[in-house]
Amino acid sequence: MFKYILRKLIYGTLVLLGVVCVVFFLFNVLPGDPARLTLGQRADVASLENVRKELHLDKPLPVQFLMYLNDISPLAVHDTAYAKANLNYYKILSLGKGERILVIKTPYLRRSYQGKKDVWEILIEALPGTLILALAAMLIATVVGIGLGVLSAVKQNTWMDTGSVFASVIGISAPSFFTGIVLAYLFGYVFSHYTGLYMTGSLFDIDPFRGRVLNVRNLILPAITLGIRPLAIIVQLTRSAMLDVLGQDYIRTAKAKGLPGRIILFKHALRNALNPVITAVTGWFAELLAGSFFVEYIFGWKGIGKVTVDALEKFDFPVVMGAVLVTAAVFVTINILADIIYSLVDPRIALK
Repeated sequence: MFKYILRKLIYGTLVLLGVVCVVFFLFNVLPGDPARLTLGQRADVASLENVRKELHLDKPLPVQFLMYLNDISPLAVHDTAYAKANLNYYKILSLGKGERILVIKTPYLRRSYQGKKDVWEILIEALPGTLILALAAMLIATVVGIGLGVLSAVKQNTWMDTGSVFASVIGISAPSFFTGIVLAYLFGYVFSHYTGLYMTGSLFDIDPFRGRVLNVRNLILPAITLGIRPLAIIVQLTRSAMLDVLGQDYIRTAKAKGLPGRIILFKHALRNALNPVITAVTGWFAELLAGSFFVEYIFGWKGIGKVTVDALEKFDFPVVMGAVLVTAAVFVTINILADIIYSLVDPRIALK
């Protein structure tokens, strides 16, 4: 297992490096001047040049890329003054006359062009919102999906089965941004007086008298929107697995012994049908973190997705890169954990 995890970590590191390369060079070919966006349209030439120098924008693109890789690398060489001003590090040794040092550090995602706030602070503030949204969506998808999948298998070839399969096909086909717009308009605007829901909102609202107030209702529409596609897939996976298990000899033997249908269904059939569902749930959770970008923006939900889209509009490169990098790292980590969990749940699966 150790060799498997090590190999996966190496592959994951290469994936992260590829993501950094693509986003970095793509971002730098887009029209726009971060220095002018930072200072405003009326800034003078001297001020713009100073900001470009401060942000390393005056250097060739390959040099900028290598400097960024050095910043995000856990093991790196930095100027002593730069390290003291920006990094959370442990010095390994001094180089030359002490002007440069080799350090182990927390990857430095730099500072936002807007307000000079540390990108880690921005992402840490936004990450809980995205995680809560993804967890809520996955919970809805798992509970409802397994329930509908079991019902569809038990009521095979009935209107319940046909309706579940048809609805799941639509759920898989509909993109989340389209579903989000429809749900927000219908239940957050047209029928808002009946549902009590709103088109936009976050987990915490600011009340002028009570301050920060928890508002779980704002979670309902974005969580349903984000959970529809995995729900549809879980329905089909559960139905297919249940139909396969219900046709096994040991199920027929259990029926012949006179065991109650409830015990046969949940203790023997469902238990053995959950392996592909567990894999889907763990895999989809990683995808939900990435898929939440559009959903957060549509519903005004405060999370990494909305932060990233807002940063794109302002050409705030460090925030965009940091958000993409953190999301990709979480995606890789969860996929490794999914493989490990699957091997523990089903000992027949060996990690090689």
